[in-house]
Amino acid sequence: AFKPRMVAVKDEENVKGLPSYQGELTVHTGIDGLVDVVTHPDVDLVISAIPGSAGFIPTLRAIEAGKSVALANKELLVMAGEIIMNAARKSGVDIIPLDSEHIAIHQCLAGQNLDDVQRLILTASGGPFLHSNRDHMEKMSPAEALDHPTWNMGQKITIDSATLMNKGFEVIEAHWLFGIPVSKIDVVIHPQSIIHSMVEMIDGNVLAQIGPPDMRIPIQYALTYPQRLDAPWPRFDITRAWDLTLLPPDHEKFPCLGLAYEAGRIGTTLPAVLSTADEMAVDAFLKGQIGFMQIPKVIADAMSCHAKNEPMLDRHSALSLNAVLAADSWARTYCRERFPAV
Repeated sequence: AFKPRMVAVKDEENVKGLPSYQGELTVHTGIDGLVDVVTHPDVDLVISAIPGSAGFIPTLRAIEAGKSVALANKELLVMAGEIIMNAARKSGVDIIPLDSEHIAIHQCLAGQNLDDVQRLILTASGGPFLHSNRDHMEKMSPAEALDHPTWNMGQKITIDSATLMNKGFEVIEAHWLFGIPVSKIDVVIHPQSIIHSMVEMIDGNVLAQIGPPDMRIPIQYALTYPQRLDAPWPRFDITRAWDLTLLPPDHEKFPCLGLAYEAGRIGTTLPAVLSTADEMAVDAFLKGQIGFMQIPKVIADAMSCHAKNEPMLDRHSALSLNAVLAADSWARTYCRERFPAV
């Protein structure tokens, strides 16, 4: 039976909803309680999967306490990659990505000299609108956008996959995880989701990690790294007649990808605005308040206003957590005021 020794809940009132064995638990509440759990001496690995900026403080405190982190929260590295990776280096802990693309890159780069890397190539399924024209996409409903052809995921990440913002986030993540400039990270459309990502070396060799589109495999890799454990699920049949398609992304049809590249190149607090504006816009779309193609407009307007009117940090100075959280708060306020439906 599943009987955890400790649990953290957001609010005190939620404690009464715990199972009947709660008397055997140590119950913590709020962010401080979550920090108590992730920094406990008996904890070896922390899985960071709280979406948005709410996961910042617990994840950072876990790293500072010397805990390795399996990172499922894309926003942390998008918004505060410099802070997270600097803390990890200082504490000497591993940050293991909990997604198929970055775990593919992680394995392809094993034993390689980063100076020998020509570029990273992240693959994207293309989402449900790969073969749709822009006019059709203007009229897409939330239900249609949530019908992903390959992966069964949560609503937010499924919409981000449909806009290709998810892949844009992964470009910024890869920059921080592997120390490769955004300009040397490319995206290709691969509808079959068999090639999970690739690394091109300066001598022309391309290393690829392949496997079935089954998240159990990368999750197990992250949980057991640096060891590997035998897995109970069926093995990948490499003898099948695979039809592997690789296409360039259509930036006009999927402008969110270009917005992510722009934020990643400029850096400072702009990626935080990108992430938060996307969160707000996707939520509004799911509620039927804005159309699908209005999502990139909300994000682009927020980024443009922030870049013009907000004091941008010196790109050569260290990014602070307070600056990231301030940009997050600014973007939420801007989106609510500029786009009442959001």
